[in-house]
Amino acid sequence: MDLTTTYLGMKLRSPLVVSASPLSEEISNIKHMEDAGAGAVVLYSLFEEQLALEQYELNYHTTHGTESFAEALTYFPEPEEFHVGPEGYLEHIRKAKEAVDIPVIASLNGTSLDGWTDFAKLIEQAGADALELNLYTIPMDMNVSGALVEQRDMQVVEAVKQALSIPVAVKLSPFFSNMAFMAKKLDEAGADSLVLFNRFYQPDINLETLEVYPHVLLSTSYDMRLPLRWIAILFDRINADLAATSGVHQAKDVLKMVMAGANVTMMASALMKYGIDHIRTVETDLHAWMVEHEYESITQMHGSMSYRRSGESNAFERAQYMRAVSSLPPEFLP
Repeated sequence: MDLTTTYLGMKLRSPLVVSASPLSEEISNIKHMEDAGAGAVVLYSLFEEQLALEQYELNYHTTHGTESFAEALTYFPEPEEFHVGPEGYLEHIRKAKEAVDIPVIASLNGTSLDGWTDFAKLIEQAGADALELNLYTIPMDMNVSGALVEQRDMQVVEAVKQALSIPVAVKLSPFFSNMAFMAKKLDEAGADSLVLFNRFYQPDINLETLEVYPHVLLSTSYDMRLPLRWIAILFDRINADLAATSGVHQAKDVLKMVMAGANVTMMASALMKYGIDHIRTVETDLHAWMVEHEYESITQMHGSMSYRRSGESNAFERAQYMRAVSSLPPEFLP
């Protein structure tokens, strides 16, 4: 039984990839992921604004109050002499590469074009096998059009691709006026893979403390429907690989995503819920299903249920919406 797949030009032992999460902050966890059967690991994200905040806080704490005593300034080195920046993340990449044989994919979330390219170069130099660009932004300026937002994303991808020689994946949200158009433009910009989709963690309000706080909800298998649809629509229509993330919990989720056209399926919430060894469980169940249904390889089923190949093209379009609404049980109808 051949579970191998190709992603970002690399041959992986299976389509089971660990997506970016705090689980990868420990090298021991990354080793565990490899032992459990992960085909590759995407490290937790490096955030540009987090590095800027660390630099600001260090500068504040080493200079606050020194205006009262001019000579006190001479006791402190310049802020740039401190080791504040991406060094910890880069060292983590090096240690991960030394610890495991599976591909290690770094993740970057920038805020400026220079930040994207500068940090991307450092990540490549640290030895990452590939880089995932985490395009996670909340446009709030009422004078910035959607077209401009999309143009900025494409500029980031083009700039990073020109700066690097390693493969570049783009993790993006589904919130575009025309997702198919955006996928096509990112493909033309040089993206080696599209990772569908980024999950936006929505804030909540604590009524006791009257504070806004992040409310993290782990995904469930129901969350796979949106990436499933778009992977099926995009398969065989763009050159970039397709990675499914959000809602991949069980072997059946992996099978559906691969049949839709995903090269790999990424898990994080499932591992947080069931533990890293859940990768082995999913692989065992995947193997058993393939034996039962007489599939010899992942390649054999890849894209078999996509928009172009399934013979059910309207299942991914508006006609399916009308069919779904009309088939609701009477008790759910108004």
